[in-house]
Amino acid sequence: MIVLGLTGSIGMGKSTTAEMFEAEGVPVHSADAAVHRLYAGRAAPLIEAAFPGTVEAGIVDRARLGTAVVGRPEEMRRLEAIIHPLVREEEAAFIEAARTSGASLAVLDIPLLYETGGEKRCDRVAVVTAPASIQRERVLARPGMTAEKFEAILASQIPDEGKRRRADYVIDTSRGLDAARDEVSSIMKDLLGR
Repeated sequence: MIVLGLTGSIGMGKSTTAEMFEAEGVPVHSADAAVHRLYAGRAAPLIEAAFPGTVEAGIVDRARLGTAVVGRPEEMRRLEAIIHPLVREEEAAFIEAARTSGASLAVLDIPLLYETGGEKRCDRVAVVTAPASIQRERVLARPGMTAEKFEAILASQIPDEGKRRRADYVIDTSRGLDAARDEVSSIMKDLLGR
C-alpha cells in the first residue's frame, strides 16, 4: 500500500483536496479531525491539566486554548507534546485498517506534515497551494479569524515555497475545483498506474 502525505499551509484548500481523494474511494486520515475527536475525548483532561480553564463540560474550548497557545511557541510545544502522540496512535490504527482492507493507496492529511517530520511516514507527499493573496482572503473570511492570528499561524508553519520545493506533487487550488480534481486524478494515475 502506498501512503501519500497531503499537506499545505492554512487556507490552501487541503481539506477540499482530501475530500477529492475520498470521492475516488481512497481512505483518508485527517489529523485535524483526529484532534477534534481527541479534544472531545481522551485529550481533554490532559489539556485541562496543562492549560487550566480551557475545557468545559469535558470538551476543549478551542478559542480559550488558542488564547493560551497561539503566538506562544513554548506553550504551543507543550500542547503538541500532549496531542501529537495521540494523533499518531490514531494514524497508525488507520494505516493498519487501510492495509487490512486491501487499499492500494491511503492519504494522511496532515497540516504540519513537514513541521513534525511526518513525511518520513509517507511514500510520497502532495502539497496543496495557492497564491498568498488567495490564501489570505480565504483565511480572513473564517469566523473568528484576525490578521494577527493568521500571522501567528503562518509563523508556525514552513513557508509555502519550502513545502512546494520538498513535495513530490503540487496541487494548485487557485484554478478551481475541476483543475484540482484533474491534478488528484493525475497523482492517482502516477501512483497506481491507472
